[in-house]
Amino acid sequence: MKKVIFTLIWLSVFSLLVRPSYGFWIWSPKTSQWKNPKQSVKPTPKEQLKLIQEFYDRTKYQEAIEECKKLIKYYPKAYEASEAQFYLGLTFEATRKPFEAYKAYQKVIDKYPFSARIDEIIERQLTIGQAFMSGEKRKALGLELPVENPSIEIFRKVVENSPYGKHAAHAQYLLGMTLKNLNRYQEARDEFEKVVTTYPEDEWSSPAKFQVADCANRIAPKAEYDQELTQEAKRKFEEFVKSHPDEALQEEAKSQIDSLKEKEAEGNLKIAEFYEKQKQYDSARIYYREIVANCSYCASATQAREKLKELEKK
Repeated sequence: MKKVIFTLIWLSVFSLLVRPSYGFWIWSPKTSQWKNPKQSVKPTPKEQLKLIQEFYDRTKYQEAIEECKKLIKYYPKAYEASEAQFYLGLTFEATRKPFEAYKAYQKVIDKYPFSARIDEIIERQLTIGQAFMSGEKRKALGLELPVENPSIEIFRKVVENSPYGKHAAHAQYLLGMTLKNLNRYQEARDEFEKVVTTYPEDEWSSPAKFQVADCANRIAPKAEYDQELTQEAKRKFEEFVKSHPDEALQEEAKSQIDSLKEKEAEGNLKIAEFYEKQKQYDSARIYYREIVANCSYCASATQAREKLKELEKK
């Protein structure tokens, strides 16, 4: 009997000692266990989602994030789970974590492809990608990101998520511009070509044609014997001017054509001088005459005329 009394006294003391550590815990007679309300979830996913929305509307974003994770964990197959994943993206955006928001939104598409939020999510992803394009968003937020330029990943994913959606051509074009801004001209050119070939009727097809020509121009050597890239760039600009007479980029395209003609003339001048040094005067004349015929206003044309006079004497 004494042993039983001692045991009861000991349990009572132990209970008093440990109870303070349960400051946020409550005793459940049903389960005979202590429960922490902070770790509990509402009885239904609908109630849990309502709680999330209340926290979000009251800008209690950390609480909203915690409740979103609970709903996804305890009701993974419920419709509300996709909504909770969407709200994770919203709260990350609201707390200035755009890359985390992008990834949270992507999980909605990957895990809940039938969500009614897909179009809205793709538009939000596109906006996040644009914010990162120049690097200003990253600089302003002091972000340490796992990728060099998040825009590249985001724009690729937008196109992948909905290849023929209303934002696909725009995202494809912006992908090209991001690569171009990084001086990755060949990659940029390939992406612009995709806009032209995949979305020929889209509004972004026209400026993409201009960018294809501009990238070819930037890839082309300054003035070398191999004029193929220079000629291709000039041809692309000429096609743009011919097929898009009303475009705002017309004047810039014409200016680029003049610049490329000068570059081509410089290359031809080098070739002509090479033939002249080899005493292959007929071949040299061909290139000198081509310079004068195709770019009469170029500095190279003045030299070509003088060379032709010298060759006539020879």
